[in-house]
Amino acid sequence: MTQYDLILAGAGHAHLGVLRRWALVERPPGRIGLLSPGPEAWYAGMLPGLISGRFSPADCRVELQPLCRAAKVELIEGEIASLDADARIMQLADGRSLQSEWLSLNVGAGMAIPPQQGDGMQVLAARPIERMLQGWQQWQAEPRRMAILGGGAGGVELALALADKVPALALFCGGTLLDGLGPGLRLRALGHLRQRGVQVREHCPIGRIEDDWLLSGDEPVWRGRRLLLASGARPWPWLTSSQLATDAAGFIAIRPTLQCESHAQIFAVGDSASLDGMRRSGRFAVRQAPVLSANLQAALQGRPLRQYRPQWQSLALLATGDGGALLGWHDWSAGGQLYGHCKDWLDRRFVKRHRMVG
Repeated sequence: MTQYDLILAGAGHAHLGVLRRWALVERPPGRIGLLSPGPEAWYAGMLPGLISGRFSPADCRVELQPLCRAAKVELIEGEIASLDADARIMQLADGRSLQSEWLSLNVGAGMAIPPQQGDGMQVLAARPIERMLQGWQQWQAEPRRMAILGGGAGGVELALALADKVPALALFCGGTLLDGLGPGLRLRALGHLRQRGVQVREHCPIGRIEDDWLLSGDEPVWRGRRLLLASGARPWPWLTSSQLATDAAGFIAIRPTLQCESHAQIFAVGDSASLDGMRRSGRFAVRQAPVLSANLQAALQGRPLRQYRPQWQSLALLATGDGGALLGWHDWSAGGQLYGHCKDWLDRRFVKRHRMVG
């Protein structure tokens, strides 16, 4: 079993921010490792641009080894199979065991797949990104009508990116499109989707798949052979047996210090964590990075911790698949190519910032 003072499990947005800060300023003392399933971290905000052909795969990912080297952190490639939170021991899928005095989880979340009967429909999840891209390349060889499940920002962006690449496209959401964002942004998004020929079905939760049919309740609502999942985050199965306290949905319950409610020596951020007032979004994970970095440093040095205060509102920028973007701020919205340039600049800036230190 390999021992560490601190392991950063997962190469999510918050952990990338922590590594960048430690590369620019002295990192905490001790042996520190970053555990990642692969040697690269993908920036999810650029996925629609990648799908629409405006970005190349190289534009959308960060090589982890140079960043870890600059931060004086060991890169450990492997996938978590189980976690003993009491002992802070992680068992990896390849049989290795890692133990750490302190642990930080930025492992994201899986995607909930509706119960499926028969093999009449191919189902592809938008995460992990690398696996999604492999599946999409296979689908591109023989374009067919397709449905997207998810009416959040990710689902809308993917629908607009894919609208011109498939014969017909339908977008299903269990509630209102872009629920939680401003009504003006929703109306603009609906207009763009309809203009691009996307069939939008709101308040139409998909409960199960039977052969090549999607069913809402007992009603068949769409027939086809390809479904892309862009919503319905679910915690990884290994969290269930980890002894960590969770919320009703199974996500890790955390305090404002980003420590787990049940285990003070474990921190959790991003999509895998649950804190009152915090939405699951890459934008919020990025903003957790400064507090997480400071608190990990303080924890290893025995100093008091800071509190993270989630923002109730944040600027929304949704790519429209044609180089433009929709902007939403509170109840105000706008759209056009100018906002697309702003989104591209912000996305490229994120990736570039984490490459510069490497």
